[in-house]
Amino acid sequence: MSMDFKPILDKYETYVQMIDGIFKKVGNEYGYCVKCKPGCDDCCYALFDLSFIEAVYINRRFKENFSGDQRSLLIEKAARADRQIHKLKKSAFQQLKHGRDEIGILGDMAMERVRCPFLNEKSKCDMYDMRPITCRLYGIPTSTSGASHICGKSAFEKGGKYPTVNMDKIHNQLYNLSLELAIHIKSRYAKIAEVLIPLSMALITDFNEEYLGVGDAKKTGEEDNLSK
Repeated sequence: MSMDFKPILDKYETYVQMIDGIFKKVGNEYGYCVKCKPGCDDCCYALFDLSFIEAVYINRRFKENFSGDQRSLLIEKAARADRQIHKLKKSAFQQLKHGRDEIGILGDMAMERVRCPFLNEKSKCDMYDMRPITCRLYGIPTSTSGASHICGKSAFEKGGKYPTVNMDKIHNQLYNLSLELAIHIKSRYAKIAEVLIPLSMALITDFNEEYLGVGDAKKTGEEDNLSK
């Protein structure tokens, strides 16, 4: 079965253009504070997950733009990063299980640095034009659940009054696009739009019909995990 992701991925790319416009506007108004420049790779070690729509998009563009030894090398780097992320998340889960405060765990996780598989030896992104939205907004003030965040390399000051991007609204829109994609491909997994995937895992995952829950369910009588 051939799945047509294009209509929804086109919508995602249109949304990305709007996001780039926001970054450009803040950069034009507060250029003295925005320190993003070629060779700065601070954001390339940030630990974050991709929405379902972004994971599918990154995976598709990766396959379209890389082949041979270069693809193999990036997959190897992605697998290495994914193993590191898995260990960190496993440790966080164990700490939570043993009663440690969730805020403290999340704070420690935010300080962890995992090298993005797309960061090359020249401190540049091999997939810069197709990078996730989190990467595109890094460097200007953002807020999540009411808490503000600024890049440590920037000249923005904590407590200062600056235009601030509400990441909760962006995550909500990415969820809506993810849900639209799930409906478009007629996935039988009710909660697949809620899936969050590390970039490293997005590269090595095969988003085929079985993974996406497209087509006839297996006749084994097994329940689909994502539909629970």
